[in-house]
Amino acid sequence: MAQLVFADGTSGEVSQSALESLTKVRSFQGTTGVFHVGPASDEAFAAYGAHGADRVYHLATDHALPAAQAAAAIASLLDGTDVGMVVFSMGNLDRDVAGRLSARLGAPVLANAVDIAVDGGNVSVTNEILGGTTRVTTAATGDGPAVVVARPKAFPAEPSGGGTPEVNAVDMPDVGHAGAVTVTERHVEESQGPDLEAANVVISGGRGLGGADKFEMVQELASLLGGAVGATRAVVDSGWVPYSLQVGQTGKTVKPDVYIACGISGAMQHVVGMKDASTIIAINKDPEAPIFGLSDLGIVGDVHKVVPALIEALKAR
Repeated sequence: MAQLVFADGTSGEVSQSALESLTKVRSFQGTTGVFHVGPASDEAFAAYGAHGADRVYHLATDHALPAAQAAAAIASLLDGTDVGMVVFSMGNLDRDVAGRLSARLGAPVLANAVDIAVDGGNVSVTNEILGGTTRVTTAATGDGPAVVVARPKAFPAEPSGGGTPEVNAVDMPDVGHAGAVTVTERHVEESQGPDLEAANVVISGGRGLGGADKFEMVQELASLLGGAVGATRAVVDSGWVPYSLQVGQTGKTVKPDVYIACGISGAMQHVVGMKDASTIIAINKDPEAPIFGLSDLGIVGDVHKVVPALIEALKAR
């Protein structure tokens, strides 16, 4: 059984989520392919090969909004092959294409996967429900490939020492009105400091900080530790920081070596996005805050006193 990994390359960069999925699926028998959407990139193709891809199917998008065309092209590509699963990540384009491909194949989407297994050609995934408190396994039944959507950071992106993959150009299919939308402009939000999803240290602030001006100490602490800044949904909904900093079920999933939660109570919506950090440090004045049940080190105290003291200690080193 072969497997295919979807890679959103519309940004012109290597798809990190695709590398994570490749690391997992290359352990299964059969060939492993990547369906790359976006500009051609020798760097990306080489990275896919290094992570286990045997071949790459490249769909150049030009100025098209490519979800409809990508789904149609993948469905055509799968026809008559032994591909048993198509793996997507949680990006906007990934989910759009996964839903359209599901409709074309008449196959359900196995979403939010934190693990994937193959037994005798049958695909099953493990995912988390009830806010990450319970894990369940769901098996795909019926004919045709399974459509799987994997959670970010579910698998580490580790090179396998593979060689340069075979690259095959894919023609842009005609999908009628569904493919008539074009992208006229792209705007990239400017960011400072390490990338939140890739950072080894993340310092996040919650509603317990009290206001947008208090978030400056979180940013200063992150700067001193060489870390990235994160936030809870309540904080971004209040407009204190951009939505790009949100960690949680509807935000980003992080898996740093150290996660410091400042004034965060530990609502499940936030916890599912950071609970797999290697070391979790919580600062909260409420000793009954749920975040302490998850943390490796808990500091019961006023975040407005603890964090400034920590900043001064770091500056004095």
